[in-house]
Amino acid sequence: MGSYAKVKDGIVTKVIVAEEDFISTYDDGTPGEWVQTSYNTLGGVHYTDGEISKDQSKALRKNFAGIGFTYDSDKDAFIPPKPYPSWILNDTTCLWECSVDYPDDGKFYQWNEDNKSWDVDTETAEKTE
Repeated sequence: MGSYAKVKDGIVTKVIVAEEDFISTYDDGTPGEWVQTSYNTLGGVHYTDGEISKDQSKALRKNFAGIGFTYDSDKDAFIPPKPYPSWILNDTTCLWECSVDYPDDGKFYQWNEDNKSWDVDTETAEKTE
């Protein structure tokens, strides 16, 4: 069994789990092509049981596909939607990154696009106190 993303005009419209033989003959009536994806791959790294796998040959297309992701055929990568206009795509991981490091003080933060800064997430802070 494998995971496959339906890609139309570079955008993932559906993700299913199926046998490769099934995918090669399956016509769900919607336009697009099926592209294999791996739920164990994130940022170009393959994981097994939450740990970095010794066998990185299984890392597939940078990231597990999700509906609304872009499939970049030149990079052979699934790229999640851009969370904020100021964030920049890391070409190695195909993940979006902020130019400001997330604070490492144990608190929860939300990105403030207007100020280009991390603001303390007061709603989460209240729930955890």
